[in-house]
Amino acid sequence: MNIDINKSVLEHMLINAQSFLEKKDASQITSHILLEATGLDLKIKATDQEIGLESITTNVKIEENGFASANGKKLLDIIKILKDDNVTLRTENDFLHIKQKRSKFKLPMFNADEYPDFPTIENKSQFDIKAHDFLSSLKKISSAIDTNNPKQELNGALIDIIDGNIRFVATDTKRLAVYTLEKNIEFDISLIIPKKGITEIQKLFFDDMKIFYDENILIIKSENFTFFTKLINGKYPDYQRIIPKEFKIEITLNREQMIEHLKQVSTISDKINITYSNEAITFESLNEDNIEAKTQLDFQSSLTEEISTAVNSRHILDFLSQIEKNEFKLSYNEQTLPFTLSSDNFITVIMPVTL
Repeated sequence: MNIDINKSVLEHMLINAQSFLEKKDASQITSHILLEATGLDLKIKATDQEIGLESITTNVKIEENGFASANGKKLLDIIKILKDDNVTLRTENDFLHIKQKRSKFKLPMFNADEYPDFPTIENKSQFDIKAHDFLSSLKKISSAIDTNNPKQELNGALIDIIDGNIRFVATDTKRLAVYTLEKNIEFDISLIIPKKGITEIQKLFFDDMKIFYDENILIIKSENFTFFTKLINGKYPDYQRIIPKEFKIEITLNREQMIEHLKQVSTISDKINITYSNEAITFESLNEDNIEAKTQLDFQSSLTEEISTAVNSRHILDFLSQIEKNEFKLSYNEQTLPFTLSSDNFITVIMPVTL
């Protein structure tokens, strides 16, 4: 392989690849990126075998077709320190040679034939969705995905296509976030995408994309990227049973006012108590350090008695950061039971914290 490529183009591709590399063991071939120079384009692949990314560019001059591998982090470190000019990459005697003017480097290569195969879209199903709709839906529920839960299925988001609609679902057992995207899809499927995969999807994709899947793999293709992630095998909790069907009290609240007062008190403690009356909403910090924060919001309602809930303020703020309208609904039963926040097709069910 022998190619000439602009430093900034190569650097950008290598930066995108970093999250997909094996970081702990440099002896593994998955700590390397794979470069494929064929015809008119250069492909760079990276995978830890759980997720993977292929980037492609035609902004390259290929003198000789071929393949090369190199430690992804070390190659990026070298490219970063070079000037913004063209770089030559050439393979010789199991080494990748990097050259720019008088600067020369070489990195050992692994056998490119041993690099893990990427899954293909052959024999995979497909569903169509606009990139903006898919990404904005994932963003709404992402903060509710659990991390390191013994139940692997909770470490991902559920994409539940049912009754013609797509429901995006996440829970960390302390809250449940559900966003419904109304579509006219004629089949039902359920896919659990790992949190790491969702994080990378939101970084990479902005334009038109196509989604392919089977029971084990999700593949997303766009003009410049092909991304894959293994899916989580497991049975996601029956989230529809968690959502309360009836409520004793429903009140409409102002988004901006709630954010302002929640942030004031949460500077002292994330755990707060909120009391609603027919004339005011009171926010009080809950902690054991004898430090107090309290604020009050004027509020007119038809409540005949005070209601209150102890809650992690972050759970409410996460919901409020993802809604567009400046009004939302609080639905409430009892102090010890979950309450629901809703705006259009987005709802979050929140468990009270234990005092």
